[in-house]
Amino acid sequence: MAARKRTTMYSTGGKKLYAVRAADGTFKDIQTYERAHRADMAKKSVAEKTTAARKKSAAKKSPAKKAAKKAARKKTTAKKAPRKRAAKKAARRK
Repeated sequence: MAARKRTTMYSTGGKKLYAVRAADGTFKDIQTYERAHRADMAKKSVAEKTTAARKKSAAKKSPAKKAAKKAARKKTTAKKAPRKRAAKKAARRK
């Protein structure tokens, strides 16, 4: 579904309205900005859907492959020795 162009208007009470026009120019749908915005936030964008699908397919990988990948990663990362902190010198007062 293509994005619909909305006309912004205000009601007599001062609420912001979104109006969607039909091809002939008549109003097809009028909603308050608050309701329209909430509906937009509830819908997932195409980009969100593709990333979710990609994550889902990555989760379906076999456990053996995952374990092998994890083991390979462990071998490459060497543990660093903890840093030694320099002892603080007591400040001398005159």
